[in-house]
Amino acid sequence: MNDTAAIPPLDHAAKEKTLFGFWVYLMTDCLLFGSLFATYAVLHGNTFGGLAAGDLFNMPVALAETLILLTSSFCCGLAMLAVQAGRKRQALLWLGFTAALGLTFLTFEIREFAQLVADGDSWARSGFLSAFFTLVGTHGLHITIGLLWLGVLVWQVIHRGFTKHVVRRLTLFSMFWHFLDVIWIFIFTVVYLMGALRI
Repeated sequence: MNDTAAIPPLDHAAKEKTLFGFWVYLMTDCLLFGSLFATYAVLHGNTFGGLAAGDLFNMPVALAETLILLTSSFCCGLAMLAVQAGRKRQALLWLGFTAALGLTFLTFEIREFAQLVADGDSWARSGFLSAFFTLVGTHGLHITIGLLWLGVLVWQVIHRGFTKHVVRRLTLFSMFWHFLDVIWIFIFTVVYLMGALRI
């Protein structure tokens, strides 16, 4: 298998339309998360006699999740550099690392949810927990969709190589994955860090 493959040129007008359309999608997602952050800000003090954020969340685990997701975003960036250089094996390696780290992050998140529910702190316990599960769960759903998307892209790279359509889809995925990284930084700051500081 040839490790280096030339990337065919992509029609400039088509590329610009695709990128613009995807930016519009990301902006609508920003509005979605913005509304969820606003809801959390309003409800984070409504614990209904239950524990507050500072008492519920495990900061070392949240920090580990953050580092894992940041590293996955870095790996995604290295994968795109390999794609631009036409290095198929390197691209697949870094995409594999991205997927593995994304799956690890998602596993941590699911375990956190399961532990909260097992302790009686489910989304039905209070307005605060409803807002928390909705905000963090929506991000987790996006991560899940991203991992499925990445799986399809890896299959396409293996079987089709760096066609212009595959490269375009990889570029869009990279934008999506970095976007989720930025959203998580806000979640970590607003939900976990400010919760630990009881702000």
